[in-house]
Amino acid sequence: MMQTAIFAGGCFWCTEKAFGTRPGLISLTVGYTGGTLPYPTYEQVCSGTTGHVEALKIEFDDHTISYETLLTLFWRSIDPTDGGGQFYDRGSQYAPVIYHLNETQKLAAERSKALLAASKRFNQSIAVEIRPAMPFYPAESYHQKYYIKNPFAYKRYETGSGRTAYFDKLWSKPLLEAPSITEFQRQVTFNAATEPPFQNAFWNHHEEGIYVDVLDGKPLFSSKDKFDSGCGWPSFTKPIDANGVFEKEDNSHGMHRVEIKSLHSLAHLGHVFDDGPRDKGGLRYCINSASLRFIPKDQLEKEGYGQYLSLFR
Repeated sequence: MMQTAIFAGGCFWCTEKAFGTRPGLISLTVGYTGGTLPYPTYEQVCSGTTGHVEALKIEFDDHTISYETLLTLFWRSIDPTDGGGQFYDRGSQYAPVIYHLNETQKLAAERSKALLAASKRFNQSIAVEIRPAMPFYPAESYHQKYYIKNPFAYKRYETGSGRTAYFDKLWSKPLLEAPSITEFQRQVTFNAATEPPFQNAFWNHHEEGIYVDVLDGKPLFSSKDKFDSGCGWPSFTKPIDANGVFEKEDNSHGMHRVEIKSLHSLAHLGHVFDDGPRDKGGLRYCINSASLRFIPKDQLEKEGYGQYLSLFR
């Protein structure tokens, strides 16, 4: 079912890029909302006199991507403690706001905000307001997909505004501590350590079931998508939910790679490469066993993962 979400997170170029092209996103439109002047222009909104904020309207398929996942992506795209603007951009027109379109969204936003505050990731209170949606006016065409149309100018702005450094520092490691993990699992999930090939729990594991995040238990991969790549680490053609992971550029150790992290816990999982089976999309998710916990198919119901039994029918 198609739904709509509206988020204001400072410069709308940056808010749009934060959501990108994830599965389930039908359309993204940058524009203006929250003010009294109908059909405002960019210049009018920038003056700070119309009451509008720069915002992003998202049309999404809630069977593919949840509103809760959109909230997670939103929090990761802003400084939630700054209500007077965002980074280089100051003024009420750049204030971060969640605009809810119904009671369900309102309650989800309030829960998400409370969890963020309880995480102790921030030393200051969360300044993001949660307001009822108001008329949304699309911005001028040159603002739409700006980060795609003008990648070099956008990158200079994103870096120069302080966003890149802030996010790299704030969201580089998990906060969640799982009491049952070993010290080596902590080194992998928190510090991107790599276990030795052919000497880990799941590289040659063939039992049916799912592999979940060792920190927070979120489902990540299925044995149905596991294959023997010969690399010595568990390899998968795809995650269970493409929106449950995210990619991050990794230039460590003199190599250029794409790191895979768990969206919700921020655990380091491994890397993704383009040398996987061509008939299944061509990707190889090379994952550390230490980042995973395995749930056998016959234990899925008992452990609260009954909905994933359908993967094996």
